[in-house]
Amino acid sequence: MTGKIIQSVDRAIDILELFMATGPELSIKEISEKLGLSKSTAHGIIKTLEHRGYLQQDPESLKYRLGIKLFELGNVVGSSMDIRKIASPLIRSLVEELSETVHLAVMEREEVVYVEKLEGPRTLTIYSHVGKRAPVHCTGVGKAILAYQSNEQIDRMLATEELVAHTKHTLTDAAAVKEHLNNIRENGYAVDDEEIELGLKCVAAPIFDHQGNVTASISCSAPKVRADDERFAEMVGKITAAASEISAALGYRSPQTV
Repeated sequence: MTGKIIQSVDRAIDILELFMATGPELSIKEISEKLGLSKSTAHGIIKTLEHRGYLQQDPESLKYRLGIKLFELGNVVGSSMDIRKIASPLIRSLVEELSETVHLAVMEREEVVYVEKLEGPRTLTIYSHVGKRAPVHCTGVGKAILAYQSNEQIDRMLATEELVAHTKHTLTDAAAVKEHLNNIRENGYAVDDEEIELGLKCVAAPIFDHQGNVTASISCSAPKVRADDERFAEMVGKITAAASEISAALGYRSPQTV
């Protein structure tokens, strides 16, 4: 196991964990002494962590404290755990009712991460698995989240992320994706019609937290041959209802119910 450890990463984690054990603020000298690091080594790692937002320096004392990035990561972990606990019985019910695969996903770093997946009784091979990252522009779960971000964030993501064509149906033009996102907001759900994988059709709905933000979504995927208009309408109804129930459990109150 020792041979697999990257020393610089290990030391960076030691520095972050030191704040939990000793106090809210530490100087470079204090960090180097407590961890037995040279000041030059500690300085390089600390400056890298500061650059990435994991540490921040007090302009007056010049000491360092934990940065906002750790708070953001903690929120992602906490929210995904809460959502999984709340969504789990609903996901089981959906799979029983629809006999198709259901996913739960959260947004993290311009991508979506699958945090839950329950397969239906009928064989369906999908590339997804729990912990897998996926693009936002061509997955149902991704588009259901992306559509509810601010215009600034959408523009930034579409400008910086490569819109890779996974199939001939994938939208790779930023303007076309933005128009598609407008339709998602109007409908209240997203559809992936063979955009990430040929032969696969999916419906996904956004999950709102208590502040009205969308950082998660739930979806149902089925082979297109099984998802005719009547069947797909049933999937849409059940997925949007489940998303609304999860949102309510997270403390969301829609404008219509306030």
